[in-house]
Amino acid sequence: MQQYHIKSQAPALGEVFEIEDADTLGHMFRVMRLVEGDQIQLVFEGRKLALAKVVEDQKFEITEFLEKSVELPVDVTVAMGYPKGDKLDFLAQKGTELGMHGLWAFPADWSVAKLDGKKIGKRAMRLEKIAQGASEQSKRLLVPEIRLFESKGDFLNKLADFDLILVAYEESAKEGEKAGFVKALESLTPGQKVLIIFGPEGGISPKEIDRFLEAGAKIVGLGPRIMRAETAPLYALSSISLYLELLNNN
Repeated sequence: MQQYHIKSQAPALGEVFEIEDADTLGHMFRVMRLVEGDQIQLVFEGRKLALAKVVEDQKFEITEFLEKSVELPVDVTVAMGYPKGDKLDFLAQKGTELGMHGLWAFPADWSVAKLDGKKIGKRAMRLEKIAQGASEQSKRLLVPEIRLFESKGDFLNKLADFDLILVAYEESAKEGEKAGFVKALESLTPGQKVLIIFGPEGGISPKEIDRFLEAGAKIVGLGPRIMRAETAPLYALSSISLYLELLNNN
């Protein structure tokens, strides 16, 4: 059953209402060819999931509110130094499917890609659309937050908002460090806000490592293989999901 995110409060049970978003309506009735009587799932603000049916004139009626638990027990935000090309697009889609709570990017010391204010706004809008589509496809109850920072200082100032900060550092992996990431997973408790920082293609500079450590971050390796910039976040998200949702699913 098709699912859509609606940027408004949920109507009352049995209430007939309209959806204002033209893009969403276009997908419903031109792409999916919905007709009167068809049912869809709608996610309203506050992660409120409802079953709705199409009534006349492209209007809808809430028939049931649903209770589903599909989000990771912890809120994981992925932060990456600006990578080249369309790697953020790829990460917005796949990271959303894997349960990412937010996708942030910042101008790292060794970032080749550069984004100014005008480019940041357009790029953020594109990433938000990608994340919304992936969220609807994977039946999630939220669309990950997209934040693109113009300055690294602004990014660093937000580190205090998190309960746990991890930095995936390839030098740790090269040195054979294996315990840090596992220990971090073992320390997680439901409801925590976790930030995992990844470098761009050139990696994270020693100066940046020092700044992250000053902010209370923990340096971790992600195994013996060196992964591409867009692969490492997906490995980390998959590991968190495995540990919290499958291995510890009592």
